[in-house]
Amino acid sequence: MRVSVVDAGSNTVRLVIADVEGGVPLPVHTVKWKLRLSEHVGPDGTIADEAVERLVKAVAAAGETARSWHAAGPLAFATTVVRSAPNRQDVLHRVASGTGIRMCTLPGETEAELTFLAARRWLGWSAGPLALLDIGGGSLEVAFGRGRLPDFAASLPLGANRLTREYLGVQDPPGPAELKELRRRIRHELRDVASRIRWERPRTAVVTSRTFQQLARLCGSAPGRHGPFVKRELVCRELRKAVHDLASLPVAERSRLPGISAPRAAQSLAGAVVGHTALKLMSLRRAVVCPWAIREGVMLRYIEDGADWWTDAAQSADPAAPAPSATLRIASPPG
Repeated sequence: MRVSVVDAGSNTVRLVIADVEGGVPLPVHTVKWKLRLSEHVGPDGTIADEAVERLVKAVAAAGETARSWHAAGPLAFATTVVRSAPNRQDVLHRVASGTGIRMCTLPGETEAELTFLAARRWLGWSAGPLALLDIGGGSLEVAFGRGRLPDFAASLPLGANRLTREYLGVQDPPGPAELKELRRRIRHELRDVASRIRWERPRTAVVTSRTFQQLARLCGSAPGRHGPFVKRELVCRELRKAVHDLASLPVAERSRLPGISAPRAAQSLAGAVVGHTALKLMSLRRAVVCPWAIREGVMLRYIEDGADWWTDAAQSADPAAPAPSATLRIASPPG
C-alpha cells in the first residue's frame, strides 16, 4: 500500500509519499513548497488572503502529485500557524473547496504524541523511558513515555519563528537585553514541563525537526548527505557554544555556518536558545537526533490503527470549534 501525507507548516508545505508494506513507511517521493505562511500573518495571527491562495495551490499540487504516484490520501494537516489563526475555519474551508482535500489542524499535544510514536519506532524499545523535544516554527512540543505513546505531552508557544518575531527583531545581531528577555520567556514557559522531565529521569532524550537537525550539524554532527542511519547527537554544552556563535553574527552571515540554511538563518538563534535552555532545565546532557517526526507518526498511526483513526482525528479537529489557545496542557500521569 502507498500513502501520502501533506504537512502545512510555518515555512513550507511538504508532501511525503511512502510505501507502507510490512508496517514501515519507506519514502518513495517527497516535495516541498516554500510558502513562509508565518511571514504573512497580521498582528492578531490572521493569515492574509494571498497567502491562503498560495496554500490552496500548494495543497492542490500535492494532491495531484500523490495521485500521479498512485498513493492513497493525502492525509493533510496544518500546524501552529493555521491552528492558532483567527481565520482558521475560513482557511480550511478554502483549502477543501479549492482542492477537494480536507485539511485539519491537530492539537499541539496530538502533534507531540505522533512525533513521540515516530521517535519510539525509530529508536526501538532499547531506548527505554523516552523524552522528546520538537521545535517547530510556532511551537515546541515535549513528550515523555515508557511505551508506544507518551504518558504526557505538552505544546508550548516557543516556536523558533514565533520567538524571532517577538524578541529578536530590534537589532541585528541582537543585543544582550533582547537575549535576556528571550531566555526569561523560555524559562517561564518551560518551568512545569522541565520539572516533570527531571522527575521522570528519562533514559534517552531525542530531538526532531529541521531546526534541531541544523543545530546538530552546526555542533559537528554528520551532514545530511551521509544518510538517515548515521548516528547524530546534540550535546548541551556544544549547543551553548552554538548560541554564542549565532548571537555574534548578523542574520546574513549565519548561513555561512555549517548546517544553517539561508531560509532558516533568521530563526536559528531563537531555536538554539530554546534547545539549549530546554536541555539544561531538563538536566539532559545530550539528545539523539531522530530523522522521523510528525509526518512519519501520522503514517505509523494510519498503518497500525487503520484508516478510521485518521477519520476520527480529522473529525475531532472540527474547524468550526474555537481555535485552541497556546497555554500549556500536560496529560495526567498514568495510574
